[in-house]
Amino acid sequence: MERIQKIIANRGYCSRRKAEEYILAGKVRLNGEIVKELGTLAQPSDIIEVNGDIIKQEDKEYILLYKPRGVITSTNDDKKRKTVIDIVKSKKRIYPVGRLDYDTSGILLLTNDGELTNSLIHPKNEIEKMYIAKVKGFVNKDDIKSLCRGVVIDGYKTAPAKAKLKKYDRSTNTSIVELIIHEGKNHQVKKMFSTLGYEVLKLKRETFAFLNLNGLKSGEYRNLTPKEVKILYSLVQKK
Repeated sequence: MERIQKIIANRGYCSRRKAEEYILAGKVRLNGEIVKELGTLAQPSDIIEVNGDIIKQEDKEYILLYKPRGVITSTNDDKKRKTVIDIVKSKKRIYPVGRLDYDTSGILLLTNDGELTNSLIHPKNEIEKMYIAKVKGFVNKDDIKSLCRGVVIDGYKTAPAKAKLKKYDRSTNTSIVELIIHEGKNHQVKKMFSTLGYEVLKLKRETFAFLNLNGLKSGEYRNLTPKEVKILYSLVQKK
């Protein structure tokens, strides 16, 4: 038997966190009864309903998207802005693994595999993501070292990172900085630079773990190969 929110996520209905929200809102039923506690256990033969829908196991799907700027990392948007789900045409109920800001481009995974999603975004697994940031001003060596050691944002110190100055353009007074982090706090990269006095003009996520954007243009996507999925699982299982 497993916790009901985990079963819901593993069956591809939504993330585990969203499943917990549905439970707390009284929108989940187990064998006809409303579930009231997050720790409720269920087994595969049980009938689970969310929002009146019976949740069945779906075949897993794993997609790598080159997210463009100006697109919301969400399954829907109240303001009717374009979402990543509008770009990725799938008949399955997939959702993003983590998030990228509206004005940030780059690599984004989408799947209906709740178990893998939860593992990839869990801080303990320290999945590295590489960003390329274009910032205003010259990012000096001392500030690069500060990024590597960690800086204080929102009352906490970020984990040690990897950072290096790739290029400085005197004519525009802008720097291109490569930053590798394994955390995923809200607006983290922008806040890290802001703490040091730099404005991020443009931001792109180039890699997620070993995955990259090779062969894709902005707005394009592809399915992960079985080998790639296996490697992702190996990264989180060995932690």
